[in-house]
Amino acid sequence: MYQINSKYQVFSQLRNQYPVFHYDGFEYSFSDDQLIIHFQFHTEEIHFSPSVTLSFGNYLSNELYDNSLDGFIFQIGLIELISYWKSVCSPIIHIHPYKLTPKMVEWWKKLYYKGLGEFFYQNSILLNPADFIQFAFDKNAPHAKDLYYHRMKPSKQIIVPIGGGKDSVVTLEHYVPNHNVIPLIMNPRGATYECAKIAGFDSIQSIFIIEREIDPRLLKLNQIGYLNGHTPFSALLAFYSVLVGYITNTRKIALSNESSANEATIPGTDINHQYSKSHEFEIDFQFYVKKFMNHCVDYFSYLRPYSELQIAQMFANYPQYHHVFRSCNAGSKKNIWCCNCSKCLFAYIILSPFIEDSKMIQIFGEDLLNKEQLITFFDELTGIAPNKPFECVGTIDEVNEALHMIIKSRENKLLVQRFINQNT
Repeated sequence: MYQINSKYQVFSQLRNQYPVFHYDGFEYSFSDDQLIIHFQFHTEEIHFSPSVTLSFGNYLSNELYDNSLDGFIFQIGLIELISYWKSVCSPIIHIHPYKLTPKMVEWWKKLYYKGLGEFFYQNSILLNPADFIQFAFDKNAPHAKDLYYHRMKPSKQIIVPIGGGKDSVVTLEHYVPNHNVIPLIMNPRGATYECAKIAGFDSIQSIFIIEREIDPRLLKLNQIGYLNGHTPFSALLAFYSVLVGYITNTRKIALSNESSANEATIPGTDINHQYSKSHEFEIDFQFYVKKFMNHCVDYFSYLRPYSELQIAQMFANYPQYHHVFRSCNAGSKKNIWCCNCSKCLFAYIILSPFIEDSKMIQIFGEDLLNKEQLITFFDELTGIAPNKPFECVGTIDEVNEALHMIIKSRENKLLVQRFINQNT
């Protein structure tokens, strides 16, 4: 599957040059209605100190104890370090604050391996999942299994992370009428704020906000040729959402990950851009919280039973969001649809059966079904090309079903004609 090339050589050189990656520790402090966390990682001469700020808004409803905070923050550090470890891929990860049990080590190794599947593939790295990393611990470090986790009590409160796309809108609209929703936004942008506002959360204080700050030293390493690539962001969000549950005394956390996240990006493999959105990860994370974190919260995806087509049909019933939602990574900083990527094209196709043609063009600013530059992405989405795009998009079958549904109403469109020609 992989070819030995210059990327693999860089990987081998870095792995030899940086044999041990250290999770040194963390520290945190409070400022007004905020919790500020700093993590410390290093390998040889390279030191990282990323930070994160959690702004409670109106939602600080739990008395915070250091012995619980330490546990929640320590776990977050284990996944934050992935972004930094991957720059050198050290064969040993030395965890200094606490010791992990063998079962915890097994769990984390699976997450690292599968969550970095795309990263390994893109960098032509072939590793054995059993021994691609080893964990080391300080001899006298306390055991992580002895950390205390406050268990939240059931209530009508529920945390709903908002990503600014159609999925979290559907989840929000389901829960807002009958629950006390705590909207959670990580690294806010225009679409996330606008969706929250339309759902009724029209002030900063009515939103729980997490802002992560990447250590600029990592960005410099990326610029000079150290390894870089996709990490399991949704797993990161999962651990942060548990901490938010503790801070707000909220037991339920409702994600918006749909059934299509289970499909591999590279057919015939376990390589999945959306691994940490998959049902497999959801089950694994539920196990981890129950087994190692005192079953402190209930983490689940409301949209798991639904297909992308079903979600698109539900979203079509909320026209108030149609001009503010965004699902484009390339255009996220400017809060626009770039109209030149696979995510834009997928969103356009999946919504087209349920929203009329003229309105789709108005929402996106262009007629994406008539855009020749998108043929390569179209072929990847429909299965003409061997691999799907490395993006959060639906299954090939869902895309093809959506196109079948619009053949009569959009048969004059360039990409629809291409679909017809490929299927006759």
